[in-house]
Amino acid sequence: MTTTYTVKGMTCGHCVSSVTEEVSEVPGVTGVEIDLATGLMTVAGEGPLDSAAIVAAVKEAGYEVVDE
Repeated sequence: MTTTYTVKGMTCGHCVSSVTEEVSEVPGVTGVEIDLATGLMTVAGEGPLDSAAIVAAVKEAGYEVVDE
């Protein structure tokens, strides 16, 4: 199962790494792919993912999800 989010504020590879690291720690997440140019983040998991936990992880990394 995958879910796509738009993350605001990422400007470089370090930003992508920070968000990827935080979101990867959310229980159930099996993969995170981010397209820096568009801000799109695709999160993969084996089952339904906790959207609130993913949004919180993005905020923890210092960025903002602008839509879900």
